[in-house]
Amino acid sequence: MIDLKDLRENPDKYRTGAANKNADPAVVDRLLEADAQLRPLQTAQQELTAEKNRIGKQIGQLAGRLKKAEGDEKAALQAEMQQLQARPNEIKAEEQQLAEQVAELTRQRDAFWLDVPQPADGDVPVGKSADDNVELRTWSPDGFDPAKPFAEQKGFEPRGHVDLMQNLGLVDFERGTKVSGSRSYVLVGDGFRLHQAILRYAFDYMVGEHGFVAMSAAPLVRDACMVGTGFFPHGRDQVYDIANPTGEGYGLALTGTGEVGLMGYHMDEIVDADSLPLCYTTLSTCFRREAGAAGKDTAGLYRIHQFDKVEQVVICKADEAESRAWHQKMIGFVETLLQRLELPYRLLQCCTGDLGPKNADMIDVECWMPSRAGYGETHSASRLYDYQTRRLNIRYKDPATGKNTIAHSLNNTVAASPRILIPIVEMNQNADGTITVPPVLRPYMGGDERIG
Repeated sequence: MIDLKDLRENPDKYRTGAANKNADPAVVDRLLEADAQLRPLQTAQQELTAEKNRIGKQIGQLAGRLKKAEGDEKAALQAEMQQLQARPNEIKAEEQQLAEQVAELTRQRDAFWLDVPQPADGDVPVGKSADDNVELRTWSPDGFDPAKPFAEQKGFEPRGHVDLMQNLGLVDFERGTKVSGSRSYVLVGDGFRLHQAILRYAFDYMVGEHGFVAMSAAPLVRDACMVGTGFFPHGRDQVYDIANPTGEGYGLALTGTGEVGLMGYHMDEIVDADSLPLCYTTLSTCFRREAGAAGKDTAGLYRIHQFDKVEQVVICKADEAESRAWHQKMIGFVETLLQRLELPYRLLQCCTGDLGPKNADMIDVECWMPSRAGYGETHSASRLYDYQTRRLNIRYKDPATGKNTIAHSLNNTVAASPRILIPIVEMNQNADGTITVPPVLRPYMGGDERIG
């Protein structure tokens, strides 16, 4: 959610920001119009409340004078009292009418408010889609160059992860589909062990080496958390809504990232400024409908409905320089992880048209996947400033001003599996169809050096 005061003062900033994100700039004007209609009504409500308070005091004062008054003075005071006592009933009727108007206009304003995207930072390249993203840098382990054929470097033609894992009995797509429908799978034996190994390694890495606080994050959350983190109303088509919630007056949804539960943890709170930054990591099961992905990556583990993910979230002070610094740190954590796994990767600067409504900036990390003869996205690092925290009402008391201030937030994937298994098994395959376990994962595989 954007700063409404800033939008009133700089509407063109938000019109341009919406257009650069392929959104309708007219939403800014619709918000301004609803806001302009609402504000005088809210002022009128405040004036009526003030008038009621004045009348109450006047009535109290008159009551005291009436006790002492006699004759004509008492009659005049009684007449004045009757007039004053009649006015609250009139005010009540006016308040009711105003309340109905304010409620409707507030609903309209808030709907438009939630619809305005956060403008991208000025150094984000303007573009229409992922085709306009810009490669920042690449990394490959010694002895491998993604620009050269795999067979030329390894001495054999690579198999894709589907063939590799099925031949070794590591995955069962047919029974997975039988149980859960399309884009489903069952990891079996060492396939599931490898899945658990990368997740546990990523989780321990964030906690043990970077001091992030380990947290459980609910995959089932109230709609308020989905709205607060920016997944509703935009992106609702990608979410599994619960059709039969508890009946306690709120909707429920399955999350597509642990970020939702971690951010919702501090919803409507004033956190201690001295505790910032709050650095959390979680391992949670995630669900995505993959709406609009018909025919795309239907085979294998790349685009699936359910997966597990280690996520990192940072809530920091409202300072752009600090947010930018944390963004780079969080990306650096992921780069170190991928280098230890010896997985070739590249960093992509997402253009404005690929940021989505909530991000001021986003960097994608893509790993090289021989079966795709190219890179595939495995991580996304988002810088959101106060977009989520304003929706969630997460504040801290600024020591310098003594005022409650909306915090900033960032998030980034650490490891999402089983998608990350694609580059792991494909880059570590051997000519005989076996898979070498990356050294950093062997302690989580009972010391096993090879699968198959």
